[in-house]
Amino acid sequence: MNVFIAGGTSGIGYALARHYFEKGDDVGICGRNLATMSENNFENLKAFQADVCDTDSIAAAVHSFLNDRENLDIFINCAGSYAEDVAGKISYEEAEEMLQTNILGTVNCFETARKLMKGQKKGSIAVIASVSGILDYDNSSLYTKTKRSVIQIADAYRRALKPFGISVTTIAPGYVDTKKLRELNNNDLHKKPFLTDVETAVSIISEAIENHEKLVIFPAKMKWMMKSLSLLPSFLLNTIMFRKARWMKEDQP
Repeated sequence: MNVFIAGGTSGIGYALARHYFEKGDDVGICGRNLATMSENNFENLKAFQADVCDTDSIAAAVHSFLNDRENLDIFINCAGSYAEDVAGKISYEEAEEMLQTNILGTVNCFETARKLMKGQKKGSIAVIASVSGILDYDNSSLYTKTKRSVIQIADAYRRALKPFGISVTTIAPGYVDTKKLRELNNNDLHKKPFLTDVETAVSIISEAIENHEKLVIFPAKMKWMMKSLSLLPSFLLNTIMFRKARWMKEDQP
């Protein structure tokens, strides 16, 4: 199979790239900074510098990867941007990056994959959202709102592409033990409930794509906790989530 992963130079994306590569698939990845994969690089992985916020950039990377190959079998968008703004302020630049990467980047990736797969009459597209995106309340963070948008965008593309034999899988993980998560939390993850290791996350995600599942939320405990919270009145959910965000920031410098 030909597999392309946007945001594949680190974290979950890179782990998925290794998974498919070790299965014998042809794998291409892209990211804004290829230096992030220098310490983990392995032979024959095709890496491209590209920005999902630039539709021409991401399209060029995928076309360069495919070259003379006939089909793009799987496209996975793992690119994302995070900054917490519930219990603290974020800069305009941080907000802009989240909006562009998480929303515009999602659309650009879908469009790139759609244009290639529509003529094939087959293919699988997957996007990494977040379990936080299943919550809908007034004072949710900008990150949560962007990831909720990702879920909705994916649902729209799923409906539109189904007649062409193209499946769309949305992945909404809880906390996954990646290098980025550790960097954001000064290597202290004791306040991250139901933490999932990367290998387990890769297994769940790859199986969901293979089975053409619509929406996969994991781990199960986080899924049911968030679904339970979503049943609360908005004012109560606002209070709970604000206190949770403030508690998680208490030990940070």
